[in-house]
Amino acid sequence: MARYFITSESVTEGHPDKICDQVSDAILDAILEKDPFGRVACETLATRGMIFIAGEISTDCYVEIPDIVRALLYDVGYTDADMGIDAQTCAVISAIQEQSNDIALGVNIGGAGDQGMMYGYATTETPELMPLPIMLAHKLVRRLAEIRRTNIVNYLHPDGKSQITMEYENEKPVRIDTVILSAQHHPHMGSEKIHSELKKLVIDEIIPEHLIDDHTKLLINPTGRFVIGGPQGDTGVTGRKIMVDTYGGVGHHGGGCFSGKDPTKVDRSASYMARYCAKNLVASGICKKVEVSLSYAIGIAEPTSITVDTFGTSKVKDEKIIAILKKLFDFTPQGIIDKLNLRRPIYKRTACYGHFGREEEGFTWEVCDMADAIKREAK
Repeated sequence: MARYFITSESVTEGHPDKICDQVSDAILDAILEKDPFGRVACETLATRGMIFIAGEISTDCYVEIPDIVRALLYDVGYTDADMGIDAQTCAVISAIQEQSNDIALGVNIGGAGDQGMMYGYATTETPELMPLPIMLAHKLVRRLAEIRRTNIVNYLHPDGKSQITMEYENEKPVRIDTVILSAQHHPHMGSEKIHSELKKLVIDEIIPEHLIDDHTKLLINPTGRFVIGGPQGDTGVTGRKIMVDTYGGVGHHGGGCFSGKDPTKVDRSASYMARYCAKNLVASGICKKVEVSLSYAIGIAEPTSITVDTFGTSKVKDEKIIAILKKLFDFTPQGIIDKLNLRRPIYKRTACYGHFGREEEGFTWEVCDMADAIKREAK
């Protein structure tokens, strides 16, 4: 029996990299709300006491970037200078320029905003058709944020991380080997109380009992202290948590991040489309897991390749699945934007706790409305 391990991590909205992802997507949303056809490629850097915004934005509207940044920091919980950054007093520096006219030439006629490879993945491991380790990692940090925001405990600060190491047997998750939970906290809190309460209020609430055994390792704030966090403890940059954003290290990744990019950028929109196709393929019942890959050339509308790998779980040949996808879906940037309704201010919510497996309003790429059509074509 084949045994192996898969490890996935997630981070809270107060993690420095996630602050940057949220700022970039909040700026994108503010522009799309006024100008649905705005071109945005927004990058953010966060460090002690400062947020730096750069990138290329072309739009007819105006948004007040410092106000967007401060509102985001306030919402996350950085409201005290002792945390290393404060929504009211931090410096906000903007160095925005317009999108290159050379890029615009191709995008204006419906071409892709860049070259690259994008991947979508789905599996029957969870009801959301996502890998189980990344879903549990997300749920841990969402619960950690919940007990902080609702003041169930009053000593937590915004930064935090989780990590799950799952043991698989014959390609099925059978037990958790290690749970890691790191939570930024008030300096006067003792590690024993933090360990006890976070185990009870977070880990025990989220992790199914049947996945835990006597050999499972629970590591809560492994160094024993996590006071200095957020941009004070580590510089944040947009796009540095691409495995958190996708499938937790399962499957391939083209390398392009999502946050701060309008949907003409196929790094984002084609990744959403690949997930949409993968999820509907698994939901149709013709395979138990699948990875869909798309590639593009800058300025060209049609993808340069469409590939499928069902890992030997499909009832039909992968070549036929590709033919079905080409028949049922429009993979041009404009076709993807129209199908998934991507010119809306929906992106700030995607910046934390994963872009996939989120069966919430606005996550159109998670809807299984094409499963029946795929099933009919497969017959």
